[in-house]
Amino acid sequence: MSNIKYFPLHEDHYERLLALANSVHGDNYMDLPSLQSYHQAGMVNGINASWVALDGERLVGFRITWAAGHWQPDKWSSPDLWGHPQDKVCYFKCNTVDSTYRAAGIGSQMLKLSIQEAAKQGAKAGLAHIWMQSPGNSAFKYFSKCGGKLVKEHPGKWQENCDNEGYVCPICGTQCDCVAAEMLLTFED
Repeated sequence: MSNIKYFPLHEDHYERLLALANSVHGDNYMDLPSLQSYHQAGMVNGINASWVALDGERLVGFRITWAAGHWQPDKWSSPDLWGHPQDKVCYFKCNTVDSTYRAAGIGSQMLKLSIQEAAKQGAKAGLAHIWMQSPGNSAFKYFSKCGGKLVKEHPGKWQENCDNEGYVCPICGTQCDCVAAEMLLTFED
């Protein structure tokens, strides 16, 4: 895995990123208009908080991060429990690594890069909704190991995506009962 190179997300990565996202997370997880808006939400003053991992030309991982102040907490968020002002908390939208490249530190490296850039943008912490039904609950274990702390669990968070966007959960299909763990990672000063 020593051939892995990391790059800020660029529109040249879109097609490969969408293919990986939808193969890992289920059909209609992400489309081009969504990705374009996600990418823009991660940009502040030319600083890009979203990253990709490439093995040669093959895109094997991505981390999409929205800049603090560029996203709106919803009913699945608990700002009163964060200990940081909303405008100082970025949002870790999604992290995906190709199954043949997992457990090689790719996700952790992309998270470190996103944290560095989000901090340059002014963030003091980052929030994520972690998929508790990931294989072996690996997403929760990974984010906890990186310093994330559980804020609150939200059953059924992704059902709205099934109802409104045609999302098909790889575990539940179109009736998603998966639990989202709202987790906060505070950055060191």
